[in-house]
Amino acid sequence: MRTDDPPSQVGNDPLSQVGDDPLPPVRDVLAAIATGLWRWDNASGTVTLDAEAARLLGLPARAQTLTEAAVRSRFHPVDWNEIYGTVQLAVAEGTLAEARLRIMDDTGRRVLRTVRSRSKPVLHDATEAYELIGTLQEVTEPAPGTAARTPVTGDWRRSREAFLLDAGRALAEARSTEEVLRVAAGLSMPGFSPDGLAVFGAAGDRLTIIGHHGHQPGDDGPFSAMPLDTDYPAAEVVRTGRAVYLSSPEDYRRRYPAAWPLARRFERQSWAFLPLTVAGRTMGAWMAAFAYPVSFTPDERSVLTTVARMLAQALSRAGVAESERELTEGLQRSMLPMLGPQIPGMSVAARYVPTGGGLQVGGDWYDMIPLPSGRIAFVIGDVQGHDVRAAGLMGQLRIALRAYASEGHRPDAVLSRATRFLSGITESITYGSSGSGADETTVYDPRFATCLYVEADPATGVLEIGRAGHPEPAIRMSDGTVLQRATAGGLPLGVDPDADYPTTRLVLEPGETMLICTDGLIETGGHDLDSGWSRIRTILEEYEGEGDGDEHGNGLEQLADSLVQAVHGPSSHYTTGPLADRREDDIAVLLLSRTSRPEQRTARRTVLTIAQAEPERIAGARRHLRELLHDWADDDQVDSAVLMVSEMLTNVLVHTDGDALLVAEVSGEPGARRLRAEVADGSDDLPHKRHPGELASSGRGLVLMELLADAWGVDPRGDGKSIWFELYEVASGGEGGRSGPE
Repeated sequence: MRTDDPPSQVGNDPLSQVGDDPLPPVRDVLAAIATGLWRWDNASGTVTLDAEAARLLGLPARAQTLTEAAVRSRFHPVDWNEIYGTVQLAVAEGTLAEARLRIMDDTGRRVLRTVRSRSKPVLHDATEAYELIGTLQEVTEPAPGTAARTPVTGDWRRSREAFLLDAGRALAEARSTEEVLRVAAGLSMPGFSPDGLAVFGAAGDRLTIIGHHGHQPGDDGPFSAMPLDTDYPAAEVVRTGRAVYLSSPEDYRRRYPAAWPLARRFERQSWAFLPLTVAGRTMGAWMAAFAYPVSFTPDERSVLTTVARMLAQALSRAGVAESERELTEGLQRSMLPMLGPQIPGMSVAARYVPTGGGLQVGGDWYDMIPLPSGRIAFVIGDVQGHDVRAAGLMGQLRIALRAYASEGHRPDAVLSRATRFLSGITESITYGSSGSGADETTVYDPRFATCLYVEADPATGVLEIGRAGHPEPAIRMSDGTVLQRATAGGLPLGVDPDADYPTTRLVLEPGETMLICTDGLIETGGHDLDSGWSRIRTILEEYEGEGDGDEHGNGLEQLADSLVQAVHGPSSHYTTGPLADRREDDIAVLLLSRTSRPEQRTARRTVLTIAQAEPERIAGARRHLRELLHDWADDDQVDSAVLMVSEMLTNVLVHTDGDALLVAEVSGEPGARRLRAEVADGSDDLPHKRHPGELASSGRGLVLMELLADAWGVDPRGDGKSIWFELYEVASGGEGGRSGPE
């Protein structure tokens, strides 16, 4: 209808004739009920008003054409923004635009009246321009909150804005599709709330159901894998990208007769099907079904449309995040090995936990390699960085280590070859095309990796360990005592291609468990190496799981879980909420236990080698002995033992040309145990007891042992000698008896 049509044309409209009684002209009817006509031309930016519409806007009561800016000045600014959004929604959906608007005076400070606008957009096919033709009618503004589902300003608008803010925040925090659907199901919309929800997707030419709420299991069966050309509202929404509103069962049955039998059994009264659109592409549809009639006013449609847009964005983000997680976790799983068959006499458990940030991929790894000699090699390492390049280097380095080990090389040779390999592949990296080379860029991007390589003999428990800048292993003895074993080592792999890697030999006794891990297990949570090891030691000492060390390794699996849980906290840390995710670094853990039966339990025993070139490791030996005697009854005896061991090791390094081998063993029942410490070297020169003067700098070692030890001696050997002492445990403050255990 055009407002400039002459009254005679309007009156002669056949629709104005009913039987023999002619109806009055439409313009006269509208004037009689104080309803004005207006037309908004989007292309020219002008608004045409009839006399009544001009009067309602506070203008002279005559037909006139104004600019869009002139008309906008007559509306309350908030209401103008509201009607602009409503108009855009009506244009997109091809529906009526309806809103309540406050008319302001010339000063813009006083409300003259409230009018109701109803209009219909008319699109021009050739361009994106449109005309909006409608009516204006004065209405009485109801008291705030009296019409919950009426498009009025005031309380309803404020509650709607608060709802949209809360909904947007909740959907933004959802990390997975399941969480998005759970949030959508819990939304309580202001003034109206659906009791049934469904989210549809599209796979090829089929409609799929991503999730639903308010339905029984199996209700989604008839709607799954439905062809997109089916006469069903959700399928039409996915095809066209336009919303479908059905205010009554009659409306549903009239518009979609083929699909109505499927929807009738749910006994709903109104339905809204809205497109889920991201970046201009319709990825699916969202259905909101109501148990009571809903007229779907423009305000209600605006709320539903806004929620649908936020829901589409949340589902898109969740889908991308899940795809990235699946990709990176699959990449990481493909690079991490299976532990392989069971090892006779030993059990193994391993864990890998990726970092919580970025692509959740990093450079930590572990491996288990059968060797030609019948032994087994265990490897754990950490490539610098938490990115795809670190993961790629990790895969290459793991393959190289496996190849070198499979050739039968010893641990020192394997690590030496590995550092040359990593140095060669990390000197530079080239980005860009591989054509003419004009667009290629070479960047110096050196990387290093820490690594611990253990060659284990399952039959004897002998471990040959090579270490490249990696944290040292820890041993949990059969009685729960935990020692951090000092091992010789060299620079991280990739730092120096000519680096040397000495090896350390130790014996894993029956019932003992060795822990090797990356620094993520130690330092996560703000810990340094010392405090982190204290935390891990506590977990190892306090662990008393069933099946610990049995032939199936059940207890070892529980211990691995306990270590990861102790660092990460409960599973709630991985969900939205007040608890923050503590995954700061990749974690790789490998546990190796030498199985035993209770009757095979042996004494608490440790072995250390102190090389001539490493006198500083005497301090580590003293600390190691204190850890071995952590539950000894008399602290004075512990101090005496540490003093004598320090003296024996120092004498070997000062008076001989060889290395010192320390063997310390605690046997017996608590309260009546015996400590035997023995230091062996390759020299045939036996020590002799002397009587040093007050100013002498040496010669007191045997004197100290005479005074402090319950028993001591020197035993010659074919390739050297050993000096030993024994202490017999007594209550704190008591005296050791010379007639202790034989």
